[in-house]
Amino acid sequence: MNTADLGLPVDVPSTALFTDQYELTMLQAALHGGTAERRSVFEVFTRRLPEGRRYGVVAGTGRVLDAVENFRFDADVLGFLRERNVVDEPTLAWLADYRFSGDIWGYPEGEVYFPGSPVLRVEGSFAECVLLETVILSILNHDSAIAAAASRMSSAAGDRPLIEMGARRTHELAAVAASRAAYVGGFATTSDLAAGFRYGIPTVGTSAHAFTLLHDSERDAFRAQIDSLGEGTTLLVDTYDVQEAVRTAVEIAGPRLGAVRIDSGDLLLVAHRVRQQLDDLGATDTRIVVTSDLDEYAIASLAAAPVDAYGVGTQLVTGSGHPTCSMVYKLVARAESADPDAPLTAVAKKSAGGKTSVGGRKWAARRVDRDGVAEAEVLGTGAVPAELADRQLLVELVKGGEVVAREPLDAVRERHIAVRDGLPLSATQLSRGEAVIPTEYL
Repeated sequence: MNTADLGLPVDVPSTALFTDQYELTMLQAALHGGTAERRSVFEVFTRRLPEGRRYGVVAGTGRVLDAVENFRFDADVLGFLRERNVVDEPTLAWLADYRFSGDIWGYPEGEVYFPGSPVLRVEGSFAECVLLETVILSILNHDSAIAAAASRMSSAAGDRPLIEMGARRTHELAAVAASRAAYVGGFATTSDLAAGFRYGIPTVGTSAHAFTLLHDSERDAFRAQIDSLGEGTTLLVDTYDVQEAVRTAVEIAGPRLGAVRIDSGDLLLVAHRVRQQLDDLGATDTRIVVTSDLDEYAIASLAAAPVDAYGVGTQLVTGSGHPTCSMVYKLVARAESADPDAPLTAVAKKSAGGKTSVGGRKWAARRVDRDGVAEAEVLGTGAVPAELADRQLLVELVKGGEVVAREPLDAVRERHIAVRDGLPLSATQLSRGEAVIPTEYL
C-alpha cells in the first residue's frame, strides 16, 4: 500500500489558498491587461547559502508535486475570495477552471545545490505559474532547511543512526514535513507516527520520564516496561540516579537489555561511565542512546564517546539555526505576446542591495575533476557544452500538467547520501566557510 496516496488527515483538500493575496491581484491585472497568457519561465533559487553552510539540500520536491496537483479553487474557496472582494468576478471565473497545464523541471530531490542553482523551473502561462509562487517557496524553504541540518547531523554522526523526535517543538503539520525532510537528509527513524503513516518512515519510541514518575519506584517502572515491551526495549535511566538506574535495569532485563537512554547531564562523561558499568554488569551488547537538545556540533563532540544512536528534536526542526533557505521564485523569461510561438525574452530584476537576479531560462550541470569529485556548479542559458552534456542536473517533474517523476522516499534518501559523498571532503566540515564549490555562469 502506498500511504502517500491515501489522502490522510495530515494533508489538506486544497492548496489554493496557501498563497499571498498579491498573486491573485497580479492575476486579475494581467487578465485585464491581456498579458496573462504570455508564456513565462519562473525559477527557484537562492542568492546565498545560510552563513557557514557549505552546501544546500533539495527537499520537499515530492510535496511540491502534491501541492500543484491539489491547487484547485473549489466552491468554498471561491466563496471566500468573493466575500472578501479579493478579486473580481471575471478572475473568479478563471480561477474556477484552474489546472496547472505547464511544465516543471527541477533538481532531483535529495540533490545538493549552491547559490544561483535553479532548483526548480516552472514554465507555462504567466497566469498559471504566478499563482504557485508562495506554496512552492513555503515547501522548499522549509523542507530544504530541515534536510540541510539533517545532512550535517548525519555526516557528524557517521555510521551511528539518528532518530528524529522534534514533533513537540513545531507545528503539528510542519512536524510531519520535518520528519520527511530529516529522512531525506540521512535520519533513520522518527518518533512521529503521522510521518510514519504518511510517508512510510520507520518509527520508534518507548517511554518518557512521566512513566517512571507514575510508578512507586523506578524498579516498578522498569519491570512494567520490560514485562510489556520485552527485554529488547530502551529504558530511560536519568530520572533519578543514573548509576542506580543502570544497575536496576540490568538486574530486571538481564544482559540482553536492548538499550538505555540518557537525556541530561554531561553526555560525554555520563556515556563513558554508563558504558563501563554496562560492560562490568555483562550487558556488553546493550546500546546507549543519547538525547537532550543535540545539534551537529554536539553530535560531533560525542564522536569519541561510546554512543550508539542520537535523538534530535528542537535543533533539527528549526534548521539548526537556519529555519529557511531564503529561496526566491523569480520570472527569468517571458514571451512578448500570447502567441504560443512567440520567442522568449530574458528578464531580470536590477536593483541595489544584492537582490539582483540573472535572466534567461537556465540549464545546470556539475563539473567534476578527474577523480569524479565535484568542482563547480555551472549554469548557462545557451547551448550546453559537450563536456557537460551528461552532467546536467535538471530533470522533468511535470509535463503538460501531469506529474511524471514521483519516486520512493528511500530512493531520494539514497541519492542524497551518494551526492554528498561526491562533494569535496571539506563539505562536511562543521567549521564556517563558503560554498564548497563555486557557481560559474556561461
